[in-house]
Amino acid sequence: MSDDLGMFDGHTEPVVQTRRFQLAITPDSILDALDPEQREVALALSGPVVVLAGAGTGKTRAITHRLAYGVLTGQHDPRRSLAVTFTARAAGEMRHRLAELGAQGVQARTFHSAALRQLRYFWPRVIGGQPPEIMASKTKLLAPLIRQAGSPEPSVIRDVASEIEWAKSSQVAARDYVMAAGEARRQPPGDLTHSNIASIYEDYEDRKSQSGVIDFEDVLLLTVGMLDTRPDICDEVHKAYRWFTVDEYQDVNPLQHRLLDLWLGDRDDLCVVGDASQTIYTFTGANSSFLLNFRERFPNATQAQLVRSYRSTPQIVALANRVLASATGSEAALRLDLRSTRPSGPEPKRRVFDDEAGEAAGTAKDISALIATGVQARDIAIIYRINAQSEAFEEALAEAGISYVLRGESGFFERAEIREAITRIRGAARGGSSSGDLSSDVRAVLSAMNWSSTPPSGTGAVRERWENLLRLVTLADDLASANAGATLVDLIEDLDTRSASQAAPTADGVTLSTVHAAKGLEWHAVFVVGLVDGTFPIQYADTPERVEEERRLFYVACTRARDMLTLSWARTRSGRQRRDPSPFLSAAFGADAVASDVQSGVTKGSGSKKSERSYRRGPARCRVCNMALVTGPESARGRCRNCPATYDEELFDRLKAWRKQEAARRSVPAFVVFSDATLENVATELPTTPAALLAVPGIGSRKLDDFGVALIALVNGEEPPIVFSDDAST
Repeated sequence: MSDDLGMFDGHTEPVVQTRRFQLAITPDSILDALDPEQREVALALSGPVVVLAGAGTGKTRAITHRLAYGVLTGQHDPRRSLAVTFTARAAGEMRHRLAELGAQGVQARTFHSAALRQLRYFWPRVIGGQPPEIMASKTKLLAPLIRQAGSPEPSVIRDVASEIEWAKSSQVAARDYVMAAGEARRQPPGDLTHSNIASIYEDYEDRKSQSGVIDFEDVLLLTVGMLDTRPDICDEVHKAYRWFTVDEYQDVNPLQHRLLDLWLGDRDDLCVVGDASQTIYTFTGANSSFLLNFRERFPNATQAQLVRSYRSTPQIVALANRVLASATGSEAALRLDLRSTRPSGPEPKRRVFDDEAGEAAGTAKDISALIATGVQARDIAIIYRINAQSEAFEEALAEAGISYVLRGESGFFERAEIREAITRIRGAARGGSSSGDLSSDVRAVLSAMNWSSTPPSGTGAVRERWENLLRLVTLADDLASANAGATLVDLIEDLDTRSASQAAPTADGVTLSTVHAAKGLEWHAVFVVGLVDGTFPIQYADTPERVEEERRLFYVACTRARDMLTLSWARTRSGRQRRDPSPFLSAAFGADAVASDVQSGVTKGSGSKKSERSYRRGPARCRVCNMALVTGPESARGRCRNCPATYDEELFDRLKAWRKQEAARRSVPAFVVFSDATLENVATELPTTPAALLAVPGIGSRKLDDFGVALIALVNGEEPPIVFSDDAST
């Protein structure tokens, strides 16, 4: 085995470089940077340690300083220290912080990454040859099996893959799946039964073996099997690792915990960090009982509590505490009562709208007002329970001319367009082709990749590529703003540092995210939307345990906000079928306040005239099939997603050509002028008067003033007049 005990492939940890000016780092300076509770964590360097850390209380700071203090005092060997977390981003952030603290050599990895290194190292000795290839996706093997079962929908394939992942993470074999899934009250996807899934699971494992490949769960399973059956291998791992740190311990699943036990052996130098109130992944197999029962397993464990919130204002912290005050179940036993260290801020807002379109429009209006006061778009987030809720808010932000980014990307620096862009930027830096303006230089480089400041009108991979390159542009703008003399060489150095720590830059747009994807992040202002019973909590939360997990999700959503928090719901989806507000709103604001919202009728100042019209008239209906329209984009277009368009296609093309010219003249993205949905409606309704234009969704009084004459001319088949103005902005 390699002399470097911490590694199993003969390589060392990537060295994370930093350009920050640093004072000499000493053990005392490590401790001086901590509050009393964090200091207690840093000083607990031997034996079992459990750290209960509330949202925004500096848990990463506490454990990285603990690791650094152990290394600098000589009590821990960095080569024999392993810190494990759940995402590459979190592991990268930990490595970056450790490097800044002078603790190079400590490994910080995900469970899968750490297991894979061991599996690859020991495979030739245990099995022989090279380890099998890891499948990037289960879809190729699962799709034909699911089609045979009569469920060809792609969403069903994803759901079955998730069921198999849950089973393997819970150490449930195919033959035991039916019983285990029933006991766990797992809902089979589509028209499938638990027996169907068990059969698919078994066939999937057979085909995988025949193909000579493994999946990501197999990495853990095979490593566990190897360590469990080969005492000699297990002894080598014990010699390699002595001190263990596990972040987000409440999210460990049984398979990961079994691997951790094998790493640890009969020793107890284990530090775990978690928050029972942020247990939100039980559907994937996560089991908070390992955190809850830690002191039963280790009666002499040191326990520390981090309750000083450095993230959120006292008003937001007080609301979060109220949300958890009525929690029940085992996790409530370790509930932390947070205390804010921040100055006082505004009270969290409660908003109610008549329908979902109104909620989306009102949220976009509030965000526009925030941006007008100087808040950056990247420091604002809209958080919802499920991905399907994003469409209405995407449409509303586009109508308001506000850029946005959908959260959920992974492997930023591994994406083909990012690798190509960095290679091009590196080449331009070596060639000395700099104009002295970093922002302009980067845009010039990316223009060779057909990137422009105008976002594509479509969605999916094309939009994702554009957003990823926008991150590089935003990063260049930030560097140029901080240092007027910054060059492409400085940008490359910054990108290299980020790549080593997997710290992807942030695009300058409002973040749209599910609660799960927002975990671990924070923003200046957060809008938690769609807070209706049946959506949040989700409709399948049909047991007390599942309702409590929804409560914890709500708590996580609220504690993403630093300074401003707005919680909103809509009485109807599109005018009828009245809905009830989420019961969590009553926990946050009080039952009387929410009851008053229910009885108060039409919201004043919601910012959505369309919302008020639809509330009076009933739900909007498809102009093709007359079915009720249920999403914001469908309502905006006036037809169901799958119904054929009924607009004048020639006029629609002329409208888009005019919009492109108008956007270029005003130096704004095309969607700031009009969205495709609005142009479709113009080409359908053929309005020839100002009053008729105002009746078109997406056209308000301001846009009527700016573009009304041109639109009427285009509808009449005439050339629109060219308008010259001192202020060309929309």
